[in-house]
Amino acid sequence: MSTTHLLDGAALAARLGDPQWRIVDCRFDLGDPGAGRRAYDAAHIPGAVHADLDHDLAGAKTGRNGRHPLPDPQRLVERLCEWGIGDSTRVVAYDAHGASFAARLWWLLRWLGHGSVAVLDGGWTAWVAEGRATDATAVSPPRASFSRRPPLERHVDAAEVERRRRDPAWLVLDARAPERYRGAVEPIDPVAGHIPGAVNRCWQANLADGRFKSAATLRREYEDLLRGRPADRVVASCGSGVTACHDLLALQVAGLGGGALYAGSWSEWCADPDRPVATGDS
Repeated sequence: MSTTHLLDGAALAARLGDPQWRIVDCRFDLGDPGAGRRAYDAAHIPGAVHADLDHDLAGAKTGRNGRHPLPDPQRLVERLCEWGIGDSTRVVAYDAHGASFAARLWWLLRWLGHGSVAVLDGGWTAWVAEGRATDATAVSPPRASFSRRPPLERHVDAAEVERRRRDPAWLVLDARAPERYRGAVEPIDPVAGHIPGAVNRCWQANLADGRFKSAATLRREYEDLLRGRPADRVVASCGSGVTACHDLLALQVAGLGGGALYAGSWSEWCADPDRPVATGDS
């Protein structure tokens, strides 16, 4: 079982200032999109650059492709070069929301073929609680050269989700909160409910006291959901393809391998009135 996808505060603190390492602050607030940048400007882990979910880690919206469509790969590569992330750079991503946003950068880097990336377990909250160094200095790293390589992660479109949700050999996981999955509330998207056939695995269930559960615990919990299916038969979904990455990260931490991301997720699915919608716990 692998834990190389996670890093603790002590390990990161020991590498502060290492030119071969790059720290990326992914703090964000869906209800206040500018909050992450303001928080970064006030204080961040020394040497960290800031990644904005809307502008850096997502692409252009059409109204039918979800709230956080995947960014154009070449545009993302350019951004990585500007952040000083090269082919041999070790990247560590963090946020202040249980890695719900940092996991998106983790997934995107692996999608571009860059496997040397980890998420700071406990994130900003644990870093500050541990009394570790912070800084408010703007960071301008030297430009790096990043090469796109064969992907280590994969994604599927709505048509494939429609096929897979009907196939008992596959498992569609919905990472949203249970009440959103059931359709009892819907604070963001215009339609409440979930993709028929999807099973709820809220991303927060991967955590205990703000950190990822042990690899053994995650493995046991996901094997209960998989019911004999291999992890590469998982399609992870959420509201907009962000917290679904958290479930995919947890599968990797558990040593089970990874499934596919439905990047459009519920916000894309429900934008087409011809697509079916389910409510309740089914």
